[in-house]
Amino acid sequence: MRNPKVVLNNLSSNAKNEEYTFQRLYRNLYNTEFYLDAYAKIYPNKGSNTKGIDDDTIDGMSLERIEKLIEKLKNQSYQPKPSRRVYIPKKNGKPRPLGIPSFEDKLVQEVARRILESIYEPQFSDNSHAFRPNRSCHTALVQIRNTFTGTRWFIEGDIKGFFDNIEHHTLINLLRKRIKDEKFINLIWKFLRAGYVEKWEFHKTYSGTPQGGIISPILSNIYLNELDRYIEKYSLQYNKGKKRTHNLEYHNLASKIGHRKRKNESEWEELSEEEKVKRLNEIKSLYKKLQSLDSKNLFDPEYRRMKYVRYADDFLIGVIGSKEEAEQTKRDLTTFLASELKLELSAEKTLITHSEKNARFLGYDIRVARDWHRMKMPNGTKKRRFNFQAKLFVPHEKYIKKLIDLGALKIGNNNGWKPVHRPYLIHNDDLEIIRTYNAEIEGLYNYYRLASNVHVLQSFRQTMKYSMIKTYANKYKSTLSKIINKFSINKNLGVLYETKEGSRIAYFTEQRMEKNTEIKSNTVDIIGQTLAYSGRTSLIDRLLAEKCEWCGKQNVPLEMHHIHKLKDLKGKKQWEQKMIARRRKTIAMCVKCHLDLHNGKLD
Repeated sequence: MRNPKVVLNNLSSNAKNEEYTFQRLYRNLYNTEFYLDAYAKIYPNKGSNTKGIDDDTIDGMSLERIEKLIEKLKNQSYQPKPSRRVYIPKKNGKPRPLGIPSFEDKLVQEVARRILESIYEPQFSDNSHAFRPNRSCHTALVQIRNTFTGTRWFIEGDIKGFFDNIEHHTLINLLRKRIKDEKFINLIWKFLRAGYVEKWEFHKTYSGTPQGGIISPILSNIYLNELDRYIEKYSLQYNKGKKRTHNLEYHNLASKIGHRKRKNESEWEELSEEEKVKRLNEIKSLYKKLQSLDSKNLFDPEYRRMKYVRYADDFLIGVIGSKEEAEQTKRDLTTFLASELKLELSAEKTLITHSEKNARFLGYDIRVARDWHRMKMPNGTKKRRFNFQAKLFVPHEKYIKKLIDLGALKIGNNNGWKPVHRPYLIHNDDLEIIRTYNAEIEGLYNYYRLASNVHVLQSFRQTMKYSMIKTYANKYKSTLSKIINKFSINKNLGVLYETKEGSRIAYFTEQRMEKNTEIKSNTVDIIGQTLAYSGRTSLIDRLLAEKCEWCGKQNVPLEMHHIHKLKDLKGKKQWEQKMIARRRKTIAMCVKCHLDLHNGKLD
């Protein structure tokens, strides 16, 4: 069978030609190697062992399961099961529906996702940042910071109920433009129409992509790539002029300064000390006035620019132009989305904001700085530092809400802050408590480290510190001063713990809250999306070894036993001790041993 890496690279290479159409894609679903790669990809995910509407999970993974799945796909009897719907809280407190597919459906979706990604990723817009290789919220925010210079108006775009309202026929028609394989198209149809089960009741799905489905992100990007292309064409028509006209007042003043300097040079030797001081002060005063002016006409009617960045169904447009033009752009977008994509802009969330005020995007406040402060250059001259550059900020209410949501802060009378203990942590051991606080602090900092005012998170860390001390105090029924003494190690708060290598100390984080704009090349917001596939993993090698890791039988079919977490094992049974000793959440067993394990007969 062909190596999946070779197949996908060939698809990506052909995808660069926009006229190329893809045929016979469905046959790749007969390739066992694709499913082994998909299994290795899904295995580390937290939800890999979560049940769908039946008992089908990753546990018991075997080549036989893959072969049966492929046989169903060959005779086209494969039918995705409805996903099990659960609800998770959104940031605004409202519930977000999430579908949990069966494990075999996850496998097929992952293979289909890789094929679709290989075809469409080379053609996606550089302005799109969600669910893509080496792209993230941070890459979207950095693009705004670097390219929205001089923006006068922001259009904050939000598509109403996007993932629930993707129109199936429109999506399929978009896929058919490049994919001429009805078997593959029919498979996508099956995923879209699989439905979901909530409270034991089946619901059909007439629009939207499978919530929680592995294939949903790539389908949403294929759908909204039409919006990206539309706005990019719209921008080209909107953009006007090569550069702004000069501000005559600025340049007349600059000429006057130049004339004064030349005159001073020619007459300097003849001037008294008093006259020299007077003339220097005059030039200094003129320079100060010069740097209070703009060198260009910021309201030049012959100069227009539009910038655009999208992350999933949220987008931000920067307009160098009038408010009326920004409002017209919003109306045109509303019409395009309704007529071409059957989508609706959220009226309450799609705002037009002047750039001297904050626009909200991906949890950051964004505004264009009006900063007239000057910095000294190496040659001794001074220049304005950040005038009209786009700047990123941590919204004050974001980290306050985070503290409240974690249960670490209580707002008292007169809006006073009061760190409080977290009752749900007191049953954890000391090491888990300090690591929980550290992870929450470092996680928030790592997200907001691009912000110019990221130092405000020092207040967040300090509040978390006292919440942690109070949590320990509540756990040990002690006072704060005694707890500080108890956990003070080398003048810092920490927990001493033992490992096989000896004693270790977990200190309370002293993460410096300073701006850090480094973007790691492998930063992705969701389950890994990449066209670069590694070689076969040890997990797959063990599955294919045909040697039971428990009884030692060779040349036998194997099933992989999975557990959620190593710490869930009590170590009372020999097979548990073996997994703990190897520090593995999997063990490859013959069918008989795996059955005996689940029936409690293994040891």
